Amino acid sequence: MSHLLDTTLKAYGGLERWREVTSISAHRVFDGGLWDLKQVPGVVDEGEITVRVQEEHVEMRPFTAPDRHLTFTPGRVSVESDAGEVVESLDDPVASFAGHGVETPWTHLQLGYFCGHAMWTYLTEPYVFTYPGVEVEEIGPWSEQGRTWQRLRVRFPAGIATMSREQVVYVDDDGLVQRRDYQVDVMGGSPAAHYLSGHREVNGIVVATSRRIYVRGEDGHPLPEPLLVSIELSDVSVA
Repeated sequence: MSHLLDTTLKAYGGLERWREVTSISAHRVFDGGLWDLKQVPGVVDEGEITVRVQEEHVEMRPFTAPDRHLTFTPGRVSVESDAGEVVESLDDPVASFAGHGVETPWTHLQLGYFCGHAMWTYLTEPYVFTYPGVEVEEIGPWSEQGRTWQRLRVRFPAGIATMSREQVVYVDDDGLVQRRDYQVDVMGGSPAAHYLSGHREVNGIVVATSRRIYVRGEDGHPLPEPLLVSIELSDVSVA
C-alpha cells in the first residue's frame, strides 16, 4: 500500500473500520445538464440511495415511479416494484453502451447502470482502492487555483464496474479526496473532472456530501460550463 493511500484511508476512518461497514445510505439530490442531454430528465432528481460496501450493489428509490426502485449490480440492473415484482431488467448492461457517444440517449435501465456504478465507487472511496485487483501508484503533485494536491493513479480490474479502468485521485494535506478524473466509458470516453466537498464523519466513516462534475479540458483543467452533474447528500447513515 502506498504511503498516500494509507494516509487517505486513515483520514476516512481507517481500513479496519471500513471492513466493518455493511452499507451507506443517504437522501440524494441530483442536478446538472447530463440528464437532459441523455433524454432522461426528472427520473433520478431526488430520493434515497443505499450502497453495500463489501459488494457492488446499489438500490435507488424512487425510480421511474413512486412505488418502484432500481437495483444495480455490475452484471444486471432491474426496475422493481416495492412489492418485489421485476418490472424490467437488463443483463450485461455495459454491453448495451457499445457505440455510444456523448449525446446518445439512454434508456431508463442504462441510466440506472450509470448511476449505480458511479455512486457505488463514489461512496466506497477510498476503501474501494484496497479491493482485490485494484492497483494504486503515487504520481506526484498537481496545482490549481493556489492549491497543491498529491495524486494517486488507480487502475480497476474488469470485475469492478466503474467510470473507466484508469482514474486519477487528488488528495489534500489532510488526506481527503478533493478531485477525481476519469473518462466516462459509457459516453464514448468523455473526459471528466469531478470535485468533492462537504466531507462529514458519520459513525466513524468520512463521506463527501457534495460533488460537482465538469468536462475536463486538454490541459487537465475543468471547463467551467456546462456543469454536467451535481450531487448533494443529506441524512447520511452508515451501518
